[in-house]
Amino acid sequence: MKIRMMAAMLAASAALPISANATDLEVTHWWTSGGESAAVAELAKAFDATGNHWVDGAIAGSGGTARPIMISRITGGDPMGATQFNHGRQAEELVQAGLMRDLTDVATAEKWKDIIRPSSLLDSCTIDGKIYCAPVNIHSWQWLWLSNAAFKKAGVEVPKNWDEFVAAAPALEKAGIIPLAVGGQPWQATGAFDVLMVAVAGKDVFNKVFKDKDAEVAAGPEIAKVFKAADDARRMSKGSNVQDWNQATNLVITGKAGGQIMGDWAQGEFALAGQKAGTDYTCLPGLGVNEIISTGGDAFYFPLLKDEEKSKAQAVLAKTLLDPKTQVAFNLKKGSLPVRGDVDLAAANDCMKKGLDILAKGNVIQGTDQLLSADSQKQKEDLFSEFFANPSMTPEDAQKRFAEIISSAD
Repeated sequence: MKIRMMAAMLAASAALPISANATDLEVTHWWTSGGESAAVAELAKAFDATGNHWVDGAIAGSGGTARPIMISRITGGDPMGATQFNHGRQAEELVQAGLMRDLTDVATAEKWKDIIRPSSLLDSCTIDGKIYCAPVNIHSWQWLWLSNAAFKKAGVEVPKNWDEFVAAAPALEKAGIIPLAVGGQPWQATGAFDVLMVAVAGKDVFNKVFKDKDAEVAAGPEIAKVFKAADDARRMSKGSNVQDWNQATNLVITGKAGGQIMGDWAQGEFALAGQKAGTDYTCLPGLGVNEIISTGGDAFYFPLLKDEEKSKAQAVLAKTLLDPKTQVAFNLKKGSLPVRGDVDLAAANDCMKKGLDILAKGNVIQGTDQLLSADSQKQKEDLFSEFFANPSMTPEDAQKRFAEIISSAD
């Protein structure tokens, strides 16, 4: 007994230096679906390997639910060690209030300007010449995910573009299949509209509306065509009756829905379900019409902390997030593209390779999170949430409200 006790004491004392040097760092994020959880576990594993400890602060309910909680904690004097936001303007006011850490020293030492591609990602982290966030991925919204089994059951070919998908809707409905899965969270409806805009109206119109804030274009005939497509999407999504985006993705995975307009993070759910791109499901970038992807995504911001050890751990985490091995492990499970242009993604599936090819060709746009303030984004979400939920709202009325939002957008 004494020998066993002594052995236990020796083991404990041997472990003390490790635990004494390790620093717990709480990291908040909204990655809670199965595929997302598998991806974030790769970040935690990489950070823990540095001798520190990732304390997971997952907040369920997507960014719309999580961001107000994160912001409230930071402004209320209870900051976490690091927090996810979409790189863009979501943390702009926190930075301007002096609540977020300047990462310029880390970015300079790690040569982020040389390795992060496209450069607009780091530009979105830069305010008044200083870098305030670490980009971790490129997430593109412009994808239509299709269930091969659903179309086989309906007796029609898997569509090659949006128009063929709309034409196939009656056959899907006759087979008891929901044509288009759309969850009830407001950001899903507004995201689908943005994707339709690029596909139907094109890149130049997208930039005139969201980048130049051209209200005349927003009220014009090109956007009227987009609202017609959104009306088709609304009709095709009737009966989805799910809330979360991953529940909508699951309708496609199980063949209960023909397709879903969703970002490339949906790939994580297909992978978790053991489905193979090109065999079990089909992906159409740009809805098969305009093969263009947005270069938004996720980044981590670091609130200013008084604890010196936690501040040191923040710098370690920032470096770790951009480490080549971390980038590959995380993005393969997340379904996103890496922000480093120098990593090997030989293991990428067919859909990821399509995204990499589009990125290499430079067929990209900035995400609306990068182009619009959080307030303008919220107004858009309110509009399209109502539009998809209320069939009595006409496309013409919705377009009029949309043009008003753009006219006052900042």
